[in-house]
Amino acid sequence: MKKLMIKILVNSLALVIVSNTIAGIKFDSIFTLVFASFLLGLVNSFLRPLLIILTLPFNIMSLGLFTLVINAFLLLLVSGLVSGFTIISFWHAFWAALFFSIVSFILNIFITPIAQDSKNFNNCSRHRKLDNDFIDIEAKIKDEDC
Repeated sequence: MKKLMIKILVNSLALVIVSNTIAGIKFDSIFTLVFASFLLGLVNSFLRPLLIILTLPFNIMSLGLFTLVINAFLLLLVSGLVSGFTIISFWHAFWAALFFSIVSFILNIFITPIAQDSKNFNNCSRHRKLDNDFIDIEAKIKDEDC
């Protein structure tokens, strides 16, 4: 649930930045923005992986650039489902999807470490001294960190 809320927050911030930058995207209200972000998060979580698998040959031939077309299609889908969220054309959606991907990537860099810092990774009981019979591939925690 926490990951979904973080995804909605990142999507909301990214949609605000994209709608203020690209002229063909409009929102009627803040409620519309939050609802569109929520729906975009759900669509990206459930429908996007299916579309990427179905269009895998196109994605491979285009070296992954077809993903931008999928993202533009999903933005147009969400704008069709949410009244008050409009995108003028496919090309506006395409450039918005490209810019949205960049902005959400940058926001995830700054927001995800904050969410991960709240977890407790100091489980020192599993990092005991081991025999030399096998290779330990986990990162070692110093004794003073425990």
